[in-house]
Parts: sequence; structure tokens; C-alpha cells
Amino acid sequence: MNGFINLDKAAGVSSAHEVAIIKHLTHTRCGHMGTLDPMAGGVLPIAVGNACRLFGYFLEKRKRYVATFRFGKYYDTLDTTGNVLAEGGRIPCEGEIEEVISGLVGEIMQIPPKYSAKSVGGRRGYELARKGIEFTLPPKKVVIYSIKLLGKSGVDSFDFDICCGGGTYIRSIARDMSSELGTYAAMSALKRTQSGPFEIGGAVRSEALTEENISSYLVPVQDVLPYDDYVAEGDTAKKLFNGVAVKCDLSDGVYKIYNAESFYGLADVEGGYMKVKTKLC
Repeated sequence: MNGFINLDKAAGVSSAHEVAIIKHLTHTRCGHMGTLDPMAGGVLPIAVGNACRLFGYFLEKRKRYVATFRFGKYYDTLDTTGNVLAEGGRIPCEGEIEEVISGLVGEIMQIPPKYSAKSVGGRRGYELARKGIEFTLPPKKVVIYSIKLLGKSGVDSFDFDICCGGGTYIRSIARDMSSELGTYAAMSALKRTQSGPFEIGGAVRSEALTEENISSYLVPVQDVLPYDDYVAEGDTAKKLFNGVAVKCDLSDGVYKIYNAESFYGLADVEGGYMKVKTKLC
């Protein structure tokens, strides 16, 4: 069994918990294509079988979220699950927020939250933070494509639609936005509505899945890879599927390779030669 489950993760459970459910139902190895914090819900693509080999492909894919930022307090985790470090910050108006949004969009250097899985000297940031150990995390280049203010959702809260590249921390956007406004803010809710080709409209909750129906929710690997097709035949197929590079007249790039009967995997073309990169069947 190979492919993806487009899962709608429930808020309040870990990504690892959802992966374990899919693994139990499919009886094969599984892995998520980009974790979601326990408090967050929404699209969590889970790879099944050989689809796990595509983690690197999905790591940098575009993501979309609906996030709620609560203003007035600063938390050590940058979300409202943590401890309050400061309070009394003012609540901005929509006009003020709109004025600072453009400065947060683009290719930026973002400092990750200390309560994150970022490694510091071989240890996770959240492990050090929980023990009260002081440390700093270097800024990382991320891409934020757009931030749209959806409106006020509470006395001190606003909702945002955020489109960004892989590796972006939405909690850090709340911190940076409030800093620009001269106040405090933290993320109080988050839902991922898109991760690469997977969208919330086609996602399924894990409680709806059974051993009997899960195969019907399995998205074939070839359906979510945006590469041109190449059908290998005869001696070319024999050489390719045995790891030999073959001469071709295709442009450089990645291709989806098929044998006479079915999808096989991915191949790289460089300098007029094609070689299988990843077997996915």
C-alpha cells in the first residue's frame, strides 16, 4: 500500500498520534509530511509505504493557514498554551494591523520560537526551554507569500489567512507583528487549510477511517507530483529499472516514470541522460 492520506488533524492531539492511527490501519510504515503543533488542526498529509521517501519534496511546499492572534499578553511559547511573561499590551485596531502587514511579507529572516523542535547543541529547543536554560536560536530565511486580515474575532483577537513556505512559524509571525505594533500578541488558534497539493476540502478525520475503507481514501503518489510523465519500454526500461543511466532527448528535470503496466517512480534527467531517482511503486 503506497500513497497519501489527506488527514484533517483534530486540534489537541499530536501529529505523531495521528500517524500511529494510520500505521495501525494500514499495517505499513507511515510518516507525516510536515508536523502540526498539538493545538493546531487541519491538513496533515500522511505518507503510506514508499510515499515516505518523498518527505524532502513536501518539506518546502507552500502552506496555507487560518490563524487567530490574541493581543495584550506575551507568552513564553508564543502561543496561548504557555506561561504569561508580560501583559497589559494594548489592543490595536484593524487599520493599524493593515499598515504593518506588508512589512511582514516576502523573503524574511525569522527567529524560531524557543519552544520548538529546532536543535541547539544536539538538544531540542523545547527541552532546554522547559528546563529554564538560556539559549538563542539563529534567524532562518523563510518565505511569507501573503497575510490577509480576515477581521476581528473577539475583544482582543483577530483572524488571519496566511500563505507561506515550509519552515515558517506562524507563532513567530504573531510575535513579530505585535512588536511592529508596540504591543504583545500570541497565537491562540491555528488551522492549516492547505499543504502543497492537499487541501482541507478533501481531508478526512482519522475517526472516520477503518481498515475496510482506508484504501478508498489513499491518494496515489503520481496524482500529487507535478512532473511530466515518461513511459519506459524495452531495453530502456530494463536499464532504467536496474539503476543504469540511459541517453534521452528530454529537457533537464524530474519526471514520473511508468513501465508498461504502472507507475514506477521518479527519475532525473541531466545532460541528456536519465536515471531513476526514487522508486515509489
